[in-house]
Amino acid sequence: MTLGPLMVDVLGLELSEQEREILQHPLVGGVILFSRNYESPEQVSALTESIRALRDPHLIISVDHEGGRVQRFRKGFTRLPPVGALGKHYMQHPKLTLEHVEISGWLMAAELRTVGVDFSFAPVLDLDYGVSEIIGDRAFHRDPEAVSSLAYAYIQGMKRAWMPAVGKHFPGHGAVEIDSHLGLPVDSRYFEDMLQADMLPFSRLCHSELAGIMPAHIVYEQSDDLPAGFSPFWIKEILRDRLGFQGAVLSDDLSMEGAAVIGDSLARAEAALSAGCDMVLVCNNPESVVQVIDGLKIIDDPVRHMRLVRLHGRHSINRDDLFASEQWKQAAKTVLNYAPDPELELSL
Repeated sequence: MTLGPLMVDVLGLELSEQEREILQHPLVGGVILFSRNYESPEQVSALTESIRALRDPHLIISVDHEGGRVQRFRKGFTRLPPVGALGKHYMQHPKLTLEHVEISGWLMAAELRTVGVDFSFAPVLDLDYGVSEIIGDRAFHRDPEAVSSLAYAYIQGMKRAWMPAVGKHFPGHGAVEIDSHLGLPVDSRYFEDMLQADMLPFSRLCHSELAGIMPAHIVYEQSDDLPAGFSPFWIKEILRDRLGFQGAVLSDDLSMEGAAVIGDSLARAEAALSAGCDMVLVCNNPESVVQVIDGLKIIDDPVRHMRLVRLHGRHSINRDDLFASEQWKQAAKTVLNYAPDPELELSL
């Protein structure tokens, strides 16, 4: 059975019968987990195991688990720092910072792999211009060269834990103030300026390091009048043809306000897939999932399937063995020195 182009969510700590039916639909290819799906490592392991048992090849299982304000699983997991807390030391201590960033990427990935998660939507490749509250310290740095180097190190850590990397938010979310969860941001910069800045980390990493890329729900008005996630210009002409990216393109959540300009949930899914996305996220609205499944007409695409299959994590990691290892103990000690305020969290 091929992997379909929809990534959906589930409501609770275990699958309902209706969710089992939905997840077996041929249009579905993946599941994204949220904090509401997490109670303990044992519980979420049972949940991911039940999801994997439904299909062969199994559905892709993902989560937003960057660290800092965006970390879905807390109790029983190391409290990860925001990558900006690591990156702020880069200019003064580049070698040591790169080592710590790689350790952080490995720790994030290794702990998730022990509970059956294939990948986290990471790393964030946006630049921190000091404008966007929704990005902020989720970004490594302001300088594009620094972001490229730091993200490369982070991905090497993820690779050591057999987790593919999915970079976001192409072509760059850091220069707009509006949160695309709440409205439609408009970026007025010219393409060539963005090419030498925001797009640089994507262009440096898209050939061999990134298995997937998520475009932004932002209109870059000097280049196109459509948000990037619905734009053939950004996905096909720039990301595919100009930058040469051959991995999977995954939309941001279609329930976000930044996507509302396109129409209802079905129209958004159709537009994103037509623009060149391989997989679209339909989350936080069960009625929308049913609407899209009932209305979407799309044929199987073996190229899309192969791109999506590469998002599977490889080589499962035993949780007890990981936590007993000296490598994990040293990694946890390293990143805890950068630990953020535990009260800070983004409800994305």
